[in-house]
Amino acid sequence: MSGLFIVFEGIDGSGKTTQINLLKDNLFNLGYQVVLTREPGGTRISELIRDVLLNPDNKDLYAGAEALLYAAARSQHIEEKIKPALSMGKIVLCDRFTDSTLAYQGYGRGQDLNYLQKLNHLATGGLQPDLTFLLDLPVQESLERLNRRISIDRLEQENMVFYERVRSGYLKISCQNQNYYVMDARLEPRQLSREVLGIVEEYL
Repeated sequence: MSGLFIVFEGIDGSGKTTQINLLKDNLFNLGYQVVLTREPGGTRISELIRDVLLNPDNKDLYAGAEALLYAAARSQHIEEKIKPALSMGKIVLCDRFTDSTLAYQGYGRGQDLNYLQKLNHLATGGLQPDLTFLLDLPVQESLERLNRRISIDRLEQENMVFYERVRSGYLKISCQNQNYYVMDARLEPRQLSREVLGIVEEYL
């Protein structure tokens, strides 16, 4: 029996963490085995790479090296955590996946999309989500949410122009993929959670 791979995408501050935890609780209450994870991270080695990528002190990190580090963390994450869970028939909920690379390093940083797609394929071995939820939020509201946090990481320190490119990239990506759901991240969290759960239950 193969499991189900569900990914949440969106710009920083869009509420992915809240929604992925609500879905985890809902699916657990329905009797499903659920694994919650994130990118970059999810394993010991991948979390170490995450620390390098998101450390605000690493402002001089070259864009090409950034993309390679994300790919390295992803490869470790997939082999060590995601694939084993799916092979056991579990539902894997992941905060970010390959489309984050296309949106942030591609549309945001301006790196070549074809190159990044090849890099993603090398890192994943072709693994793709069964469902992707894009939590779409206006950039101004995203930045207002980030400003309420005690601390923000290296990527969260980017400016509005960067995030406008990322958001636009996500919306373009969503039009090119099946089983991709663009959700209004301005909705009340419980209402949005019910809509997400309804889509997942229909898929199941």
